[in-house]
Amino acid sequence: MSISTDPNGPPAAGVAARPDRGVVAIGGREAEAFLHGIFTGTVKALAPGEARFSALLNPQGKVLYDFFLIRQDDGFLVEIERAQVPAFLKRLTFYRLRAEVTLADRSDDFAVFIAWGPAPDPDADGAIVFTDPRLAALGRHVLVPAPAAGVVPTAALEAWHRHRLALGVPESSVDFTLGEFFPHDVDMDDLGGVDFKKGCFVGQEVVSRMKHRGTARKRFVLAEAIPAGTELPTAGSDVLAGEKGIGTLGSSIAGRGIAAVRLDRARAALDAGVPVTCGGIRLDLAIPAFAGFGWPAPVEE
Repeated sequence: MSISTDPNGPPAAGVAARPDRGVVAIGGREAEAFLHGIFTGTVKALAPGEARFSALLNPQGKVLYDFFLIRQDDGFLVEIERAQVPAFLKRLTFYRLRAEVTLADRSDDFAVFIAWGPAPDPDADGAIVFTDPRLAALGRHVLVPAPAAGVVPTAALEAWHRHRLALGVPESSVDFTLGEFFPHDVDMDDLGGVDFKKGCFVGQEVVSRMKHRGTARKRFVLAEAIPAGTELPTAGSDVLAGEKGIGTLGSSIAGRGIAAVRLDRARAALDAGVPVTCGGIRLDLAIPAFAGFGWPAPVEE
């Protein structure tokens, strides 16, 4: 399946407000070592102004929170789903123990925007701008000091989500439930969210074992309705090969979305000519262009 820029496709450019995003400030003499020891992404190698996609896992290796970590001259900022900020801070406090680390909710101090395509970034004094570290095509994140009265969005947030879905990138709490998926399941390893060379982090043993044993079989892939444009069911609906479940649907807009599926079962269905459906609607599944994985080799008779 190819994603085109047809008239019904996602807008090629825009600036959208993201009131669903919050900001946490982390500082203190031991902040770098503290974060490096618990987050999935490297922290020590970050230069001032650089951003990194990362996550905090539970001890079983599943994603509790995913976010963007931005190094500042005097510490770090975390851009994260705003609804997750209180629980995220509580979890960090649990791990902090007596380390010299300060934690603060700065969500009211910033307005977050996303700009993609050739659209100009919002022009505001003191804005923090970084390219989405998952995939540059997703656009630029812009953290504007509140109240950001001079920044006028040019597109609805749904327009950016259509753009994101066309690229096949999953978003937590939109496409999958936090606490239920491993990083590999949500393509974090291919989106720069896990550094397997950095050493220990919470859940590292489980995630590293999955990588080295090649046991990650569930992945998010592109899912398009047949006929094109047919509205798909809500996120979380079962994806079936014939009558057998092979995964769940993520979000979708105008018949284009993504789905978390067992690659081996999806491949077997494709080879056997068994239709893949969701809510009675046929799906065309495809591997995203950014992916380092592919359909598994067919099983020989």
